[in-house]
Amino acid sequence: MTYAVTENCIKCKYTDCVEVCPVDCFHEGPNMLVIDPDECIDCTLCVPECPINAIYSEDDLPADQEQFLELNAELAKVWPVLTEMKDAPADAAEWENKPDKLQYLER
Repeated sequence: MTYAVTENCIKCKYTDCVEVCPVDCFHEGPNMLVIDPDECIDCTLCVPECPINAIYSEDDLPADQEQFLELNAELAKVWPVLTEMKDAPADAAEWENKPDKLQYLER
């Protein structure tokens, strides 16, 4: 089992989850984070750290977020590892919990 970052992270990109990860499985894109499923050890430490509840275990992914399991695996191969917390985008709070953000994902 692995964990995946879902749509709610797009344009929010809070990095609270990154610092608690013991295996550095988070990768940073232009406006979202993803989890490398090959590195994730299913420790669950990141889940409560995410202020917008964007991280789910693959077994608990909401049906409308299932594509993010594959998207995390794909993008983790090309985006760099992130190991330290960064400031969120200035407009992150405006994007919290907005639906249909996949269209805004920057690769």
